[in-house]
Amino acid sequence: MAAQQRNEIAAHGERDYPNECCGLLLGNISEKGDGKVCTEIYPISNAREEEAKRTRFLIRPEELMQGEKYAGSKGLDVVGFYHSHPDHPAVPSAYDLDHAWPVYSYIVVAVKTGRAEALLSWEMQLDRSRFNEEEILNGS
Repeated sequence: MAAQQRNEIAAHGERDYPNECCGLLLGNISEKGDGKVCTEIYPISNAREEEAKRTRFLIRPEELMQGEKYAGSKGLDVVGFYHSHPDHPAVPSAYDLDHAWPVYSYIVVAVKTGRAEALLSWEMQLDRSRFNEEEILNGS
């Protein structure tokens, strides 16, 4: 993932603070199956009710389908999702674990008092028991 994508995710988190932001990670899964390459992000509006946006995000099915269609038009796949944690660490919550899917990457950006801080990537274990941190390598 290039610095540009990390910066775009951080900026989205800062814009939506104190609410959670969310979006898609677009790219490709390595042919060897040993990693993912994120070449673009696709911001999505948080569809949660106003009072719940601070601690939860929701991607409407039609917005997910639009993002998948956009990715396909560029020869890309959805390789994961991102969201922010306002005034909380960049660590997935139990709620995040309950609603995640294996194989995808999940980037969480911590936004403290309106400023993006840590940005970490996570992948769920295949048995759905926990997340493991993924290393984010610098891309071009």
